[in-house]
Amino acid sequence: MKEKYISREVTPLNEKTDSMLVFDRHKEDFNCPLHYHPEYELNFICNCKNAVRIVGDSIESIGDYDLCLVGPNLYHDWQKGKCEVVSSSREITTQFVASLFPRDLLDKDILKPVTDLLKRSEHGVLFTPETAQAIEPMMSEMAHSTGFEAYLIFQRLMYELAISPNQRLLSSESFQSDNSVSTDARMERIHSYMMQNYGQKIMLSDVADSINMSPISVTRLIKQRTGKSFIDFLNEIRLGFATRMMVDSDKNISEICFSCGFNNISNFNRIFKKRQGITPTEFRQTFHGVKRVL
Repeated sequence: MKEKYISREVTPLNEKTDSMLVFDRHKEDFNCPLHYHPEYELNFICNCKNAVRIVGDSIESIGDYDLCLVGPNLYHDWQKGKCEVVSSSREITTQFVASLFPRDLLDKDILKPVTDLLKRSEHGVLFTPETAQAIEPMMSEMAHSTGFEAYLIFQRLMYELAISPNQRLLSSESFQSDNSVSTDARMERIHSYMMQNYGQKIMLSDVADSINMSPISVTRLIKQRTGKSFIDFLNEIRLGFATRMMVDSDKNISEICFSCGFNNISNFNRIFKKRQGITPTEFRQTFHGVKRVL
């Protein structure tokens, strides 16, 4: 795989109030860059044979059914490869926070299979096509449910996956994800400041003052760790929030533009298309389907 910088994806999950994100859609394109995030991700894809799945240092073509669990901060992506994407292609994705399973409950014998599964997901866990096909109705039911009902389905789903046969790890045992943004304390503080203030005007001096560094040092650190300039790194965070709002809200694109800190719609459209390869309107149209934040 050609070396590239890896994006930290921004999800709409509020760690204080939300537990998981579920969306169910027809897959019309593969336009998400290689990325990672602190949430777990369970991803189901069908009818995208010959697409390419990347999880850590694992790169494989997928079959008609693909289902895997990716642990926190493990980079991953699905690329088109030789797949001819058709309208019957389907993707159901669930992202959930670690705290969805209380630690004291995970330590109990009753959840040992789930505990072991979550631990294995640090390297990515691939389930068999038979398991993926059998589990599709349950994932669909969860995507179309709300509140506590969806939570109960999720718990049952995780247990069924935990005891399913012939699972295998995707990323090698020796592989360690080296996401500098999440492992460097100074970068984490920069990232945290931008995440908290992305909707406002942010100057380089504001970030530098917030972490007691000089502006030049902040610029150099961001470039070293991400390969991006200060403004490109900030825009990537803002675009992360913007894309999630387009997936999970009814706000119009102009509202999303200004609420994410962009100062004019033409600039937003230009930056968005440069990163995603399509316009915000086209992006939103590819995400028709069920979306839930629970």
